[in-house]
Amino acid sequence: MPLTPTADIVGPAAAAGKGVGAFNVIQLEHAEALVAGAERAGAPVILQISENAVRYHGALEPIGLATLAVARASTAPTAVHLDHATDLSLVRQAVQLGFGSVMYDASTMSYEDNVRSTADVVRECRAAGVYVEAELGEVGGKDGVHAPGARTDPAEALSYVDSTGVDALAVAVGTSHAMLTRDASVDFELITKLRDALPVPLVLHGSSGVPDADLTRSVHAGMTKVNIATHLNKAFTLAVRDYLAANPEVVDTRKYLRPGRDAVAAEVARLLDVLDA
Repeated sequence: MPLTPTADIVGPAAAAGKGVGAFNVIQLEHAEALVAGAERAGAPVILQISENAVRYHGALEPIGLATLAVARASTAPTAVHLDHATDLSLVRQAVQLGFGSVMYDASTMSYEDNVRSTADVVRECRAAGVYVEAELGEVGGKDGVHAPGARTDPAEALSYVDSTGVDALAVAVGTSHAMLTRDASVDFELITKLRDALPVPLVLHGSSGVPDADLTRSVHAGMTKVNIATHLNKAFTLAVRDYLAANPEVVDTRKYLRPGRDAVAAEVARLLDVLDA
């Protein structure tokens, strides 16, 4: 299966009322695990590389090219996406490398600056055939769209989509990034209002804090792209810790990273079934 454009995964899912799993790549093992899980589930998947992960590696190209190679070898439809990019040069690098989509995050800007900057990114990316996701920041807020208590207003979101031309929109409906517990309070009624108001697919960030039943309910209410990172990092880390606790003499990194990779693959396959329920 060749590398799949993000639009070709998200668009049909939105039309069918299905969810798409978008999972973060930090190391090569993550990319391999995400694809293995998608192949096991027989479902498409989006591999995401965040600006923070790029900072960890020192550059986009090494981890980006490795992730693209894993995606191209997948038997499941697989897209590669740049997540939470605030650096325009990084957006351009992702486009040049062949990423199918970018998430340009101007959520900390004022509404006017967010619209202006995002519209510029959309024009540039669209000329290259690249799909753009954006995030509507909380007007007057300090912590962006996913600050506790932040909510996206449907009328403002419609104006934002019309003004920027984005292909998908991350919205605030009660989730928060990097949650270690799965007890987020999701506003399902707001999701449906946003789905009915907007002509583009909705994206749920901070989904690690959402329990399985509410992930399914979020999709049924109108979410399409569902981003999960911290939850999978927990699974990876737990498997590595368990292996090293049982085998304290091991120093070969392949031996203890393999169970981490296997744990993530199994959890991805399970989550993709949850999102398709």
